[in-house]
Amino acid sequence: MSFILNIETATKNCSVSIAKNGETILCKEIAEEGYSHAEKLHVFIEEVIAESGISVQDLNAVAVSQGPGSYTGLRIGVSAAKGLCYALNIPLIAVDTLQTLASKAAVSEGKIIPMLDARRMEVYSEVFNANLEVERAIEAEIITEDSFSEYTEKIYFVGDCAEKCKSVLTKDNFVFLEDIKFPSANEMSKISYDKYQKSDTVDVAYFEPYYLKDFMMTTPSKKQ
Repeated sequence: MSFILNIETATKNCSVSIAKNGETILCKEIAEEGYSHAEKLHVFIEEVIAESGISVQDLNAVAVSQGPGSYTGLRIGVSAAKGLCYALNIPLIAVDTLQTLASKAAVSEGKIIPMLDARRMEVYSEVFNANLEVERAIEAEIITEDSFSEYTEKIYFVGDCAEKCKSVLTKDNFVFLEDIKFPSANEMSKISYDKYQKSDTVDVAYFEPYYLKDFMMTTPSKKQ
């Protein structure tokens, strides 16, 4: 029997779950306009453990969202996860934020492309097939009308970029699942358990969140 605490703080959604053998027992989360992670995270951790009827000593591992995402949010989540792992001497599991987001899309065909807003027309994205297998690694990219044009099958976009991207990504095979905006610790449960079973863990002392490099910005042309 394995209990894993899952922490997702890469976006505006501050989310925590307790999972037993890969199944979520309880999940608490809140997505606000501002970031409430510093105030809510530790409260949620204490509540999900207590309300699940276990003690912190029953935890077998802690899983944390590794990014990409908010610098501050990721730092808060990783710091909390590391503190628990140190104190309990249990392993730390790092989970791809975009994989967690993609797993919220229940589709049986086509591709799933999770996108997280960066700035202007810039996003962090990754490409998965319907079985949640990675088909293109994470990239930081600027969205244009030609983005993802190499895919001819149905493409399902999830994430918080629909409002700014759907007027640009207009091909007939593009579908925006606008109700799926943020990753959640609820969907982390299965992913983290699979990693736990494979002993796919990270070094608690040296692990850092996955920060993508800055976008390449073009030099503005000189005014005549």
